[in-house]
Amino acid sequence: MNNLLAVVVGILISIMITLNGGLSNYLGYYTSTLIVHVVGLLSVLTVLIITKNKMKLKKETPFYLFTGGAIGIFIVIFNSICFKNLGASLTLSIALLGQLVLSILIDHFGLFNMAVHKFKSKKLIGLLFISLGIVIMLIY
Repeated sequence: MNNLLAVVVGILISIMITLNGGLSNYLGYYTSTLIVHVVGLLSVLTVLIITKNKMKLKKETPFYLFTGGAIGIFIVIFNSICFKNLGASLTLSIALLGQLVLSILIDHFGLFNMAVHKFKSKKLIGLLFISLGIVIMLIY
């Protein structure tokens, strides 16, 4: 089930980047980013109301965990810029490479208090194939 959800996430990210990039072509990077996040806020509030879930904030939650929202703003802006200049497939491919490299480091060293999952050298083959694919996409 988690594998299927991960595929759905990938599909949704592709759609999101395309829609956000298109919106930014009409309204500019910053206005479109604001609209995207306001619509996101309204959407999650609607889900909370429909599901009758209550927001729960714990005082002991580390502050740095709240910075994901700020990072999300930069992701939307940078994706919109890249989308305009690179297109959807290159933007997503290069972003995927960045995600893979950092996620390997996060897993290997247990950064951000995550569980440690040591990197196995046999995974380098997959990483090299992905990198080669991106290089080929950049050339052609």
